[in-house]
Amino acid sequence: MKSARPPLVVHDARTNNLTGVTVRIPSPALTVVTGVSGSGKSSLVFETIAKESQRQLNEVFPLFIRNRLPKFERPDFERIENLAPAIVVDQRNLGRSARSTVGTLTEIQPMLRVLFSRHGKPSAGESTAYSFNAPEGMCPECEGLGEVLSVVVDRLLDRSKSLNEGAIQHPSFAVGTNYWKRYATAHYHVEQPGKGLGEPLFDPDLPVRDYPEDKLELLLYGGGFQTDRLDDLGNVAVNDYEGLVDRFTRRFVKPGLDSLKPKDRKHVEPLVDKQRCRACKGTRLAPAVLKSKIDGYNIADLCAMQVTDLIETLRKLEKAVGDSSVLQPPLAALRRMEEVGLGYLSLDRSSTSLSGGEGQRLKTVRHLGSSLTGMTYVFDEPSVGLHPRDVERLISLLFQLRDKGNIVLVVEHNRAVIEAADHVIDIGPGAGAHGGTVTFEGTPAALAKSDTATGRELRAPITTREPRPFTDTLKVRKASLNNLRDVDVDFPLGVLTAVTGVAGSGKSTLATKVLPRQHPDIVVIDQSAVGINPRSTPATYAKVWDLIRQRFAQEHGVKPGLFSFNAEGACPTCKGRGTVTSDMAYLDPVTVVCETCRGRRFDPAVLDYKIGARSIADVLETTIEEAVEQFHDVAVTDRLKPFLDVGLGYLTLGRSLSELSGGERQRVKLASRLSVKGTVVVFDEPTSGLHMADVRHLVELFDRIIDAGNTVIVIEHDLDVVKIADWVIDLGPDAGTEGGRVVFEGTPADLARHKESLTGRYLAKERS
Repeated sequence: MKSARPPLVVHDARTNNLTGVTVRIPSPALTVVTGVSGSGKSSLVFETIAKESQRQLNEVFPLFIRNRLPKFERPDFERIENLAPAIVVDQRNLGRSARSTVGTLTEIQPMLRVLFSRHGKPSAGESTAYSFNAPEGMCPECEGLGEVLSVVVDRLLDRSKSLNEGAIQHPSFAVGTNYWKRYATAHYHVEQPGKGLGEPLFDPDLPVRDYPEDKLELLLYGGGFQTDRLDDLGNVAVNDYEGLVDRFTRRFVKPGLDSLKPKDRKHVEPLVDKQRCRACKGTRLAPAVLKSKIDGYNIADLCAMQVTDLIETLRKLEKAVGDSSVLQPPLAALRRMEEVGLGYLSLDRSSTSLSGGEGQRLKTVRHLGSSLTGMTYVFDEPSVGLHPRDVERLISLLFQLRDKGNIVLVVEHNRAVIEAADHVIDIGPGAGAHGGTVTFEGTPAALAKSDTATGRELRAPITTREPRPFTDTLKVRKASLNNLRDVDVDFPLGVLTAVTGVAGSGKSTLATKVLPRQHPDIVVIDQSAVGINPRSTPATYAKVWDLIRQRFAQEHGVKPGLFSFNAEGACPTCKGRGTVTSDMAYLDPVTVVCETCRGRRFDPAVLDYKIGARSIADVLETTIEEAVEQFHDVAVTDRLKPFLDVGLGYLTLGRSLSELSGGERQRVKLASRLSVKGTVVVFDEPTSGLHMADVRHLVELFDRIIDAGNTVIVIEHDLDVVKIADWVIDLGPDAGTEGGRVVFEGTPADLARHKESLTGRYLAKERS
C-alpha cells in the first residue's frame, strides 16, 4: 500500500436497519464489508457512504448544472469525515439498449473504428462511418441491430378456426375489435354511391385452412386497394386494405419490442421470432464497411473474435499497419479484459446478454485505465459468477486500484476476497432487526479468531462427507449449443450434482438450456426477476395480501380495494410505488422516496384505519419472521413459513421483489416448491449473495429436498458446495472456444485428484 491518508470515518449511521454505526475505513486500503444476508452491509456502503459522496459531489456544481444531475437524499447519519468521491461499480445490468455491445461499453469498438478509418482499404470514410449506430455505418435492412423481428404466421393465425371464431391470435384483432372488422366484415369497394356493398372479401364462417391459396395470400399480404364495410351506425366506411401480416408488423413489430408497453409486449413476443439479418449476416454494418479490410479482416471479423484471439490478431496486424500508436490503446484494454477473466467474450456480444458479474467486471476494466487517485471505489460482490481461478485475478485488480492511492470498499462473501483484505468490517450479528451493528473491525487474521458468524465460518468451513449412491440418470446426448461440442453426459437422479467450470465454459448452456430441452419436466430456478412487476412483494407472492386486506376491510366495514396500494388506497403522488423515479436521459434513472407518503405507498387517509395499533402500512413493514409470530391466522402463517425455511425471514412483507439479489430471488422461488416431490430442480449459482453461514443453511435445505425424493443440480463456483456434492460434472478446460467439453465426471474426492481440471486444483487446496 502507499503511504496512509486520514481514514474515512462514518459516525452514527442509521440508514435502514443500522443502529448508530460508527466505522473507520483506512486509506488507501482494500476494505471488505461482510455479514449475513440482510445484516446491513449495503445500507452502510451503498446507501450511506456512496450516496452521500455522490450527493456532496453534485453540490459543487453551479445550480444550472445541478438541476440536470441526479438528486440524492441525505442518508441518515451524524457526520462523515474525509469523504472522497465515490465510483460505484455495481451489478446493475449494463444492457440499457439493443445497440449496446461489449465493444461499445468498453470503448474498444470506437478504437477499432479509428484503426479502420486510417488503414482500411477501401476506406468507408471517417471513424463514424464504421459505427453501426451511425446512419452511414448501419445496415439499412436491420438499421444496425443485426437481427430482424418477423411474424410467425402459424402463431398469429389459428387456421382451424374461422374469422368469426377468433382465428387471429392477438387481442387487438379479437372478434368484435376494429382491426377484426377490417377483415371479417370487409367488402370489395364499390365506386358508384348508392350501389350498396360489393362482394365480401372473405367468408368469416369458413375455417382459414379451407381458404383458396389466393384468398389466404390476400388475407395475409394483400394491399393497394380500398374496401367497404358498415360502421356501427350503418354507414359505409371506406378503408385502405392492409394484409394481416403487414398491419401487425407495422403496428407491433417495426417499433421494436422495447418500445411497446409491457402488456402489449407480453402478447406480441409469442407471435414473433428474432432472426439474423440476411443483408448484413448479423454484423449490423453497411456493405461499404464490410468491404473495408486490413490484411483480409474487416471490423466485423475482429469484433466477432473472442478477446484472447483478438489480442493475437491485433499484434499480428502491427506489421500490416505499421502504426503501433493506433493499436496500443485497444490492445491495452483487451489485456485488461483478459485479466478480469473475460477473455472468452467477443466485442459484438450484446450487453443485454451479460450477467451482473460480467457487467461489473467490464466496468472494472474501464476504471483500471483511469489515472484518478484518492477516490473511493465501491464494489458490490465482484466475485459473483467467478471461478476460484478468476477470483485470484479479481483480487489482483482490486490491489491495482488500491495501490494507485484509492480506498477500495467491497461488499463481499467470498472467503478468498475476505482473506486478501487489508481491513474487514463485519456487520451483524443477524439479518434485518437482528443486524445493523458492527460485530468486528480489524484484520482478516483477527476476524478468523472472533466469535462472529463470519469468523466461525473462516475458522471452521463446511467439511466433506460421504457421497450418496445413485442408480438412475438423466442422459444428455449430442449437446452442441453455443460452445458445447457434441457433449454426452449423464446427470444422476436422487442426489446433489454440481456443474462446475470457469465462467464461459458452457455450464449454464448445458444445465439450463440443453438439459431442459431434452427433458422438459425439469424445473429451472434461476436468478431472473421473481414478480411480474415492481409492485410484487413477499405478501403478494405468498398470496397472503388479499387475506390481510380483507381482514382490514371487515374490521372497518369498507371495501378491500381501499387497502391496496395498486388500487383505491394508493398514494396519489407515487401511485402506490413508495418512490418517485426521475429519468435522467443519458444517466442512470434516480429513485427517491415519495415526499407525500414517505415511502409508505398509501394515501395518508387510509393509514387512519387500524387494527390494534397497526395500520395497513405498518403490516407491510413487518418482517416475515415477525408476521409468523404475531399473526393468529393459520391461512397466513402457513403460507409464510416456507420463507423462513429458505432463510428469508428478515424480508418485510412489503419489500419489492425487484430489489432482491439474485440469490434471494432463487430462494423466493424455492419457497414455493418445498413441498414438491419427484422433481429435478436446476439452480443457477444459488449461493450468489449468500454469506458462508447462509450457504451452510442452503446445503441443509438441498438435503431436505433430496430426502423428499427430488434431484438437485446446481451450477456453482462455491467450493463449499462443490466439496459436499454427491457428483460433479466439470466443464472446460477453459472458457469460450477453449471450453465446451466435459473435463470430469465423478465424486469431489476424485475431482481433487484430477490434473486437467482447474476446479480440481482449487478443490485440492480446500481439502488439504
